[in-house]
Amino acid sequence: MTEHTTGGSTTDEAARHLDDAAHDNRRQVLYWRLLARLFDQEEQAALESASLAVVEDIGLPSALLDPQASVDAVVQRHPELAAEFDGLMSPETAPVIDVLADADADADGRDRAAEVRRAALVSKVLLNVFATGSGTVTAGQLARWQADAGWLERALGCRPGELRGGRGGTGTQTDPGRLIPAIGPELGAIEADLVKRMQLREVLADPRLAARLTPSMSLIEQLLRDKNNLSGVALANAKALIRRFVDEVAEVLRTQVEKATVGAVDRSVPPKRVFRNLDLDRTIWKNLTNWSPEEERLYVDRLYYRHTARKTTPQRLIVVVDQSGSMVDSMVNCTILASIFAGLPKVDVHLIAYDTRALDLTPWVGDPFEVLLRTSLGGGNDGPVAMAMALPKIVEPRNTVMVWISDFYEFSRSQPLFEGIEAVHRAGVRFIPVGSVTSSGRQEVNPWFRERFKALGTPVVSGHIRKLVHELKTFLA
Repeated sequence: MTEHTTGGSTTDEAARHLDDAAHDNRRQVLYWRLLARLFDQEEQAALESASLAVVEDIGLPSALLDPQASVDAVVQRHPELAAEFDGLMSPETAPVIDVLADADADADGRDRAAEVRRAALVSKVLLNVFATGSGTVTAGQLARWQADAGWLERALGCRPGELRGGRGGTGTQTDPGRLIPAIGPELGAIEADLVKRMQLREVLADPRLAARLTPSMSLIEQLLRDKNNLSGVALANAKALIRRFVDEVAEVLRTQVEKATVGAVDRSVPPKRVFRNLDLDRTIWKNLTNWSPEEERLYVDRLYYRHTARKTTPQRLIVVVDQSGSMVDSMVNCTILASIFAGLPKVDVHLIAYDTRALDLTPWVGDPFEVLLRTSLGGGNDGPVAMAMALPKIVEPRNTVMVWISDFYEFSRSQPLFEGIEAVHRAGVRFIPVGSVTSSGRQEVNPWFRERFKALGTPVVSGHIRKLVHELKTFLA
């Protein structure tokens, strides 16, 4: 009896090792196909046929291997896969597929069958996003790529648009960078390349094709660069796309501004007697003497309300933003942010954009759409020109904040710009240098300026827009 059990155990163990080896081979086939496809668009017949056999063997649809099928299309036909893509590559959340085949888990805790399934799903997402081919791109292809990039972000535990520095990125952010460093900039670069490969003018001239475009920072940059060459229907469609993007980003930023603190409570102003201001705890405490033990009832003869009015003083906000080609996303974000602050009480906002020339956009600061249409993306930086335009706007230095958004790679005159900034700071102006204002928080700043700002006591603010919102609200409180 003992010998039979031992023999059976040995047989089971050998069978398990064979299964493990088979699963490992299947996973390797899928990953070899992934690598081959990433580096060469031509099909490798042996890898394709072997991968098809693997996918069918593990019960997944063959559409996962079709390079023309978007992830949306696969999920639409097989909705049960949607949950498997979510968090698929996230280090924080265990993928759903890890618990699909508990019976196949071996002694070391690895679920090799689930690993094969994961390899098939990961390969689909990565190939759709990173194998973009060459040649002209249609509006439909761009829209499909944007949707697939959204699935990759979801697989990494982010929201669609978060890593690309889009609209979703202004909210709560995870840290997928631990898994794949610099994935955000790579996605942004791929998207920008796809937009450049579009015959954008022809697409904009066709309302049906233009309607398929999803606004993104890369697309807005191209529209801003080409707006002077557009007319008629194409120009109208371009303006509609810019306004859509501006409105959507503005809604997110407005929420960020509203959530930030706005100054100390002013108790000299009587509280508004409305339900949302009712201080229930204080009301109960103050009326405890009216408690009736016999009736077990509290009689309230006075209601207490919270003070919500906050102390504010007139403040002037001067925003100077570099509109050179490398700062497009910062210019768009800051233009929208300036318009939001312009709508706050007792805040006087001025907006200046510059490259080798400076442009005073203050008359249109309340309408970011009009501001963007008046910008002209340049290729150089001449900060002193912008400073010369900003200086006359400083009337009361102690009540003025100057936000300067740039990478500070000056066209030719670094020292004069810093001397001007130093003089403004010593006069009492709150100077806030910002390397960039993007949703992803990426920034690159001239080291020469970075060190001098640090020594001046005005270190460069982190590039994430939430940080700038916090700094501004703190000063304006």
